[in-house]
Amino acid sequence: MPVYNGEAYLAEALDSLLSQTFLDFELIISDNASTDGTQAICLEYASQDRRILYDRLPENLGAAKNFNRVFEMSRGEYFKWAAHDDLCAPEYMERCIAILDESTSVVLCYSQTDVIDEHGAFIKIDPSDLNLGVVEPFQRYRNFHQVYRYPRSCNPIFGVIRSSALAQTPLIESFVSSDMVLLGELALRGEFHEIPEPLFLRRDHKMASVRAYPEYQDRIAWFDPQRKHRLQLTHWRWLWGYYDAIRRVSMEQVDRRRCYLQLVCWITWHVRGLSKDLLKALFWPAIRTYWVMRK
Repeated sequence: MPVYNGEAYLAEALDSLLSQTFLDFELIISDNASTDGTQAICLEYASQDRRILYDRLPENLGAAKNFNRVFEMSRGEYFKWAAHDDLCAPEYMERCIAILDESTSVVLCYSQTDVIDEHGAFIKIDPSDLNLGVVEPFQRYRNFHQVYRYPRSCNPIFGVIRSSALAQTPLIESFVSSDMVLLGELALRGEFHEIPEPLFLRRDHKMASVRAYPEYQDRIAWFDPQRKHRLQLTHWRWLWGYYDAIRRVSMEQVDRRRCYLQLVCWITWHVRGLSKDLLKALFWPAIRTYWVMRK
């Protein structure tokens, strides 16, 4: 659980994890130099449950590094990211781990998602449609891009992931929607399984990252504070991430060529965004001055 200033929902999120019917896990909390009551809450819970490892960073390194840090500190065969404001049904991990134990071809198991508000009331169903249960990497990759033709909620990233597969990826990188690119690489590495029940509750509230940082440059800084007011060609970064994953993952050459052709389709979908990024690069000195003056 990477966390920064999460006191409002942290206790409820911890309770949902510690109430899992699957008991044999470690809960690693990396506190990104919170300035609210997060530390006190974490220390209280850690004193009551030996499965909790709490560590506090001396400064805010940004969400990307903090997300990666909890994985780097983990030791288990399987890994799950947990947000400080989301909830899981008690049987979530048990159900996911049973699938992963049963089929070594599955690298990610997740459940359907319900969205809740700040009070825990149901808002809507948020379908992921990422049940990639086919053997051929190209078919999984094509199906992935049909779902993530454009960015959308990446709820499956909070599923249970095979650590050996995740360790071969760059993890969460310092650009917007890097979790989407990570899902794309995991789809190349193995099958996804969706549990057809809403065992994951994603909380939508005014302090959620996408709402708390609506300005694009602030969103970039949320991932990595050092990149604030620096040029980021997001569409080109997505393209490179997808390309690099195809190059890096072991597969038959015919599948690799088909994946590259799929990426050509992706480029046609994103010509406008790629072009806008080039224009941004051309006029970046003026754009940067504008952003700095606004702040």
